[in-house]
Amino acid sequence: MMKNALFFFLFLWGSILCDFSVQAKDLIKVHETQIPILIERVDNVLYMLRVEADSAKKLDAISVCLDENVDLSQIESLKLYYSGTEALQDVKLNRMQPVEYVSAHDRGNTLKANPSYSILVDKQHVDKRKILLKANKKLFPGVNFFWISVQMKENASVLTQFSSKIDFITLDKQNVDFEMKSNSAIVHRVGVGVRKAGDDSVAAYRIPGLVTTNKGTLLGVYDVRYNNSVDLQEHVDVGLSRSEDGGQTWEKMRLPLAFNEYEGLPKAQNGVGDPSILVDTKTNTSWVIAAWTHGMGNQRAWFSSQQGMDINRTAQLVLSKSTDDGKTWSEPINITHQVKDPSWFFLLQGPGRGITMEDGTLVFPIQYIDSTRIPNAGIMYSKDGGNHWAIHNHARTNTTEAQVVEVEPGVLMLNMRDNRGGSRAVYTTTDLGKTWKEHESSRTALREPVCMASLIAVKAEDNCLNKDLLFFSNPNTTEGRDHITIKMSLDGGYTWKESNQILVDEGHSWGYSCLTMIDEETVGILYESSVAHMTFQAIKLSDFLE
Repeated sequence: MMKNALFFFLFLWGSILCDFSVQAKDLIKVHETQIPILIERVDNVLYMLRVEADSAKKLDAISVCLDENVDLSQIESLKLYYSGTEALQDVKLNRMQPVEYVSAHDRGNTLKANPSYSILVDKQHVDKRKILLKANKKLFPGVNFFWISVQMKENASVLTQFSSKIDFITLDKQNVDFEMKSNSAIVHRVGVGVRKAGDDSVAAYRIPGLVTTNKGTLLGVYDVRYNNSVDLQEHVDVGLSRSEDGGQTWEKMRLPLAFNEYEGLPKAQNGVGDPSILVDTKTNTSWVIAAWTHGMGNQRAWFSSQQGMDINRTAQLVLSKSTDDGKTWSEPINITHQVKDPSWFFLLQGPGRGITMEDGTLVFPIQYIDSTRIPNAGIMYSKDGGNHWAIHNHARTNTTEAQVVEVEPGVLMLNMRDNRGGSRAVYTTTDLGKTWKEHESSRTALREPVCMASLIAVKAEDNCLNKDLLFFSNPNTTEGRDHITIKMSLDGGYTWKESNQILVDEGHSWGYSCLTMIDEETVGILYESSVAHMTFQAIKLSDFLE
C-alpha cells in the first residue's frame, strides 16, 4: 500500500516537473492584430504566433473563442497557417512574422495567403463561438511561426465588428502558457478594399478624398498610378469610386480627370493627381480639383514645376464638376490664371476634401511653393458656385497638405502638415485667408510623422450625439506611418481625449486618409491602409464614447 502511494506520488511529481519543463523552456508569444478585416479577402491576419521550441516536438491545437456578442452569420471560417522558421541571425529580433503573409502591394495577389510563405494546417467553418484549430504540426527546432486567418462571409455588413481570444494552446498534448504581445481589448472592424494593387491593371492607388452628396452617395477619389507608386510626373489619372449603400458596395471606377496624350506628349508626361473633392451642398454639384503636369519630362513635379504660367513649364490647377451626383464629369476647367502667382513654382490643392460654408462659399485647401522654394498652406475659395476662385495669404510657412473646416459661421480652421515634424499646425481665419491666427492646439494637440491627415466638422443638428464635433484621422505617431487613428473632439479641437479615439490600422502604410459622415450615426474613412491601397471602413459615433 505504501509502495503504491509512493509510486503514485513520484509519478504525479514527475508529471508536474515535465509540465514545468515544457512551459519553462518553450516560449509562445501571441500578437492579436488590429488591422482592417476585408470582406473580400479570403485571408485576414487575426493572430500571429511565435513558438520557440526547445523541448516541445509538436503543436497539437489552438482554441479560439469569439465574443458572445459576435454575429456568427457574418464570419465564414478560421484557418491556421504555418510559416516556417526564422533565420538564425534574426532570432534576436523577436519578430512575430518573418514575411508579409498577405500582400497589399503584389498586383492581383492581395486577397489570400501567399502559398510560398504559408502552409495551410487546418480550416474550420464558424458555426459556434469556440473554434478548435487542429494542428498536429511537427515543430522545427527553434523558432516556429504560425498565424490564424479569418474569412468573412461575402455578404457581411461593413459595420460588422467582433472580439476574440485564444483559450488555450496545446504542445505535446499539454496546455501551455503563452504571452500576449497586444492589447487585450481589441475590437476587429470589417472594411472594404475599394481599390487594390492590380485592379484594372493599375500598379498603385494613392491620395484618398471622400465626400457624401446631398443624396447620401459616397464619392471617393484617388490617384490612379498606372506604372508604380511614385508622385507626379508620371502616368497618373484621377479616379473616382461611387457607393449608394453607405460603402457596402462600390461601382466601377470612373476617371473625372485624365489628359492621356495631350498635345502629343506621352501619358506619363500628362499626369494629373493629388485630388481633392467637395460637394456644393446648396446645389449638390460635386467638384474635383487636381494638379496637371505637362511637359516636365519624367521627374517629380514638386521639383520640376517652374515659375510662370506657361503650361509647358509650370503645373496647372484644373477642376471637373458633376451635376448628376457623381455619375458623369465635365471636361477639365483650367483655373491656373485665376489663382496662381507667377512667382510661385508650384500651386496645387491640399489633397482630401473641401467644404461648403454656411453662406454657400466653396473652399478648398491649397499649398504652393513660393519664390524662395518654401512651401506654404492656405485656402482658395469661390463666392459664385465655382465660376471664379481667389487666394489671399498663406496661414503658416513651411507647411503643405492641409484640410479645412468651418468651426463657427464664417470662421475657418486650417489643419496643416508641418515640415518641422512632430505635430500638426492649426490656424484660423475670419476673412477667407486675408489674415490668420494661430490656434491654441497648434503644434501641441495632434502628433504626426509629417503626413497628410483629414479633418471634418459635424454640426450638432447633423449627428446623433447632438453635439458639435470635429473628427481627425492620421498616423498617430511621430515616426513612421502606422497606427492610423480616428479622433473625436467635443470642444472645437482644443483637446482630443484618448477615450474618444479609435485605432483602425496598426500596420505600416502610406498613411493618407479622408473622412466623411455617412449618415447622422456613422463616420466613414477612406484611407491607405496596410491591407489595401484604398480601404473603406464605417464606424458608429457611439463607439467613440465607449
